[in-house]
Amino acid sequence: MKKTVIGIDVGGTTTKIVGFRKSNDKEPQIIAPQFVKATDPLTSVYGAFGKFTAQNNLELADIDRILITGAGSSFLTKPIYDLDCKTVPEFTCIGIGGLWLSGLKDAIVVSLGTGTALIHARFDGKKATTEYLGGTGMGGGTLVGLCRKLLGVDNIDHIEQLAKDGDLANIDLRIKDISRNHLYSGINENLTAANFGNVSDLASPADIALGVANMIAETVAMLSIFAARANGIRDIVLTGNLTSIVPIQNAFTNLSESFGVNFHIPENAQFGTVIGAALSELNN
Repeated sequence: MKKTVIGIDVGGTTTKIVGFRKSNDKEPQIIAPQFVKATDPLTSVYGAFGKFTAQNNLELADIDRILITGAGSSFLTKPIYDLDCKTVPEFTCIGIGGLWLSGLKDAIVVSLGTGTALIHARFDGKKATTEYLGGTGMGGGTLVGLCRKLLGVDNIDHIEQLAKDGDLANIDLRIKDISRNHLYSGINENLTAANFGNVSDLASPADIALGVANMIAETVAMLSIFAARANGIRDIVLTGNLTSIVPIQNAFTNLSESFGVNFHIPENAQFGTVIGAALSELNN
């Protein structure tokens, strides 16, 4: 009988969960990841576990073990329903999940969550190794916080819808705005010289929402590019919730060609960390 390994990524208000069915003669089969929101980590963990097992017809006897990660994992002080539980370092999970999702063997894996973490992950054919490179406070928390204060909007979906109608020409100062005689030859003149450096009196809420999203994406993108150059690689895998937001995706795409790197946003990128948690037990 196939046994199931479950990964759980416990955030402050959102918990993600995924399963892999193990088999000796086949690659582990993924069970579609899910997430739930709740007011506290413990509520979201048990809510996610109950929803996941019910929707996938899993009994407790079907579960081999649970691998837990995330900032909220420290709130779990005892096993879930007496199942074998193990805590896995979040940065390790980010790296493993990014490599598995992208199919790459050497990459900078970026987790765009409330803040942002950068990991150098490598796979030598037998085992993945990960190295935490640092990060930035720019992330989903920045997007929600600034849009709440500036626009009175703090729902991610609403921010994304608003930003789709925005125009960065009313917000950002670009190289072409400050150089009319090709002084910066060889550099894409549409690159940003200063985020929010050219805010128009007529800037709309849509322009501001796009400006905030673009500022976060460009900051993360440039840090990722510097990390990739320092490690002699060109592949950057983006994971985390912000990867699903179209204006942020567009910002990475726009910078890819100018700096000679490949930004990858794989399917299920939002679940990279929890997938890495579930796969960490199989990493050997």
